[in-house]
Amino acid sequence: MALTSRDETDLLIPLFEGMHENPRFSTFLARLRRRTDAVHASLVLRLGDPANGAITEYFAGADLSRRARELGTERPYDLDRIHYDRLRPGRVYGISELVEHDPVMRAERARRMARLGIADERVVRLADGERHSAWLMLARTTACSAADSALLSNLAPYVAIALDNLVTIDRERLESRMNALSLARTRQGWMAFDREARLATVDPVVARFWKERCGGEPRLGERLVAVNVEVQRKLAAAAADMAEDPTLPARPLVLRESPRIEALLMPAETSPVQTPGAPAVLALLRLDRPRSSEGAKWLAQAFDLPLREAELAMALADGHSIAEAAGAMGLTLETARNYSKRLYAKLGVRGQAELVRLVYESSAVLA
Repeated sequence: MALTSRDETDLLIPLFEGMHENPRFSTFLARLRRRTDAVHASLVLRLGDPANGAITEYFAGADLSRRARELGTERPYDLDRIHYDRLRPGRVYGISELVEHDPVMRAERARRMARLGIADERVVRLADGERHSAWLMLARTTACSAADSALLSNLAPYVAIALDNLVTIDRERLESRMNALSLARTRQGWMAFDREARLATVDPVVARFWKERCGGEPRLGERLVAVNVEVQRKLAAAAADMAEDPTLPARPLVLRESPRIEALLMPAETSPVQTPGAPAVLALLRLDRPRSSEGAKWLAQAFDLPLREAELAMALADGHSIAEAAGAMGLTLETARNYSKRLYAKLGVRGQAELVRLVYESSAVLA
């Protein structure tokens, strides 16, 4: 029996909106439970391989996990996990079928389920994604019906799509967060512009920096503020060129002299077939921001240095002379020179140039 228009409204819309809920899929599972008179409805999602994959359960109705803990027994999924990977995707199973060959096991399982207040269950394995598996289940205090099985069977492909989207979005969100953290640690950020050089999107770190240090807040859909006319002209030319030919090489552009902000402009699209409304140009920026004091601590730990020597190393790596570093650190010039000699000996470098390279190849610059 196919899904009805009522099913589409009551179940499918909440299903695809469910990834944005907290808890996720709560409306869909609550409606599925009521539709089938179930005491419990759940989605079990496993990321990774069967032996070590992380398991997340979304449910509505009775909290069988908590009830199992209180009774000192297994949850239905724990009890039958070894069987679940053998299920054929899309087919609905009565879980008792999984152990029907063994009367002793079947009786023991029925006893444990009765303790949880369950008389009958149905489960369908969803089509596996690239790196995840999932099952949709419901449990009742009375026998499940053929209509229950038909509903699960019809819902299965839609739930599989929803979970595949969820896994993909979560992975992309995590990767985006990791990329943002990496850029922030290296004092970099980005802006993206459309083919007419209007701001399409901007890294939040860059937006804050621009507002605080450049005297204007970058606004989406508008030209970049606080840059001169010549920079505007060059940015517009790059946007037009790269929108027309996304195979063009990257080109540098100094957006501002004070604070100095250099950008590397590159096509945002790598294919001649562009997505409508997509940015045409990505500007990767190097931001003039003070380095965290944590860098010296990291360098001291990494190379077993006294903190003051590590602070001098960071100052020299930032381009300061020994005299400038001594003044900033409250040291005499002679003391700073003695520190530098000890630094060169301990680190095995022959001068400031090699010291700078060593510092910049260490994790200290990420602090």
